[in-house]
Amino acid sequence: MIAKHTAQAALEAALQSGADFAEVFAEDTTGNRIVMTDGSVESANSTRSCGVGVRVMKGDRSVYAYTAGLDGDDILRTAKQAAAAISGNGGAKVLPFGEGARSVPMEVPYGTVENTARVALIREASRVAKETSGEVSRVYGSYLDEVRRVTIANSEGLFVTDERPRTRSLIRVVAAADGIAQTGYEAPGCCLGFEAYRTVIDLNASAREAAKTAVTMLHAPDCPAGRVPVVIDGGFGGVLFHESCGHSLEATSVARGNSEFAGRIGEQIAASCVTAVDDATMYGEWGTVGFDDEGEPGQRKVLIENGILKGYMIDRMGSRIMGMPSTGSARRQDYTYAATSRMSNTFIDAGTDDEEAMIRTMGEGLYARRMGGGSVNPATGEFNFSVGEGYWVRDGKILCPVRGATLIGKGAEVLMRIDRVGPRMTMAPGMCGSQSGSVPTNVGQPRIRITEITVGGRGGKIE
Repeated sequence: MIAKHTAQAALEAALQSGADFAEVFAEDTTGNRIVMTDGSVESANSTRSCGVGVRVMKGDRSVYAYTAGLDGDDILRTAKQAAAAISGNGGAKVLPFGEGARSVPMEVPYGTVENTARVALIREASRVAKETSGEVSRVYGSYLDEVRRVTIANSEGLFVTDERPRTRSLIRVVAAADGIAQTGYEAPGCCLGFEAYRTVIDLNASAREAAKTAVTMLHAPDCPAGRVPVVIDGGFGGVLFHESCGHSLEATSVARGNSEFAGRIGEQIAASCVTAVDDATMYGEWGTVGFDDEGEPGQRKVLIENGILKGYMIDRMGSRIMGMPSTGSARRQDYTYAATSRMSNTFIDAGTDDEEAMIRTMGEGLYARRMGGGSVNPATGEFNFSVGEGYWVRDGKILCPVRGATLIGKGAEVLMRIDRVGPRMTMAPGMCGSQSGSVPTNVGQPRIRITEITVGGRGGKIE
């Protein structure tokens, strides 16, 4: 994709004005996307995107420039433009390159798959969702696959290549009755070839689950409001930890002191039953990387162990500012972004508590079977999340489904109020947005229980 001599010339040009470090990131990505409504194709696109970004550093200053395409002259011109923004005496030298390579083996490469197979996959799932209930009024489906090929080189002698396949399909179901509509969705994904739809992804099962959620919520009363115990299921329930705590453990926030957890290594920040991990090495998972987007090998990082803060997710710039080593956590949406510290597969690790006993002993409260979207302020940890599928519990028994529930709180406080962690950790894929764009991340956890949290809702007391 980009030859070593081209990378070396670009790095030498980038260092000519006194920078102490330079990096070249080259990308060539091909992909396919299909969008359907009620089994009819709305769009079918094949795309290719390629380009190169050049970054220079001097101390804690950084400049990034990029160009579309892979032309050597354009790359050299981009490197010189980046260099022009850094001035100073002396500069680093480009060290001899080593070499590293990684590719995920694909049993069925996407380049060998006809669009008819992709369409058939989503059309069948849409049919299954539609036939689940007469109250299903609309089914939206989409399919994505891509293969991202990157080369990363820097002035310290690093030169690595990485081939990254991934696929994800979404089924969104709308159920309607008496002028009311509710939505359910499932969106499985992984980093494998097209064989994933035979080996790890059951899209028809996902379609049934999405339809079940939509129909269930259609007949649910509004959720009551108050401070109550909450049990949150695994999989997408992990978005609560991802947002309320994960972003606050990224060097993007920590290095500048914009995190409630900055400078707290070794302190207890969660209940002793909580161990949290960011693991970029899990085979085939949605957030897995062989090398991060600075060329460092992906790592398994224990962030919290038995409630004690053990570490952060750190990129190169964060490493410089914090005086701590990189953890292979640098990621970017594409070549138009400089890499920053980001999560990969981030989850609360499995515990030993009985799942059914969590509900049986909680008294009155909320069981959140599926979380929705939300927002958080990393500096304060304050968050607000919707519950996609929830059930009201009374006397330790599920009373009825409820809709419109939200969870409101502060990350540090909620972590200390987790009193049960189940034995089955599951994950769900998503896209995470931050300074370096939108990147694929997995969220996960076992079923957990929070002793008390503010639940927002518009309903009154459920009889």
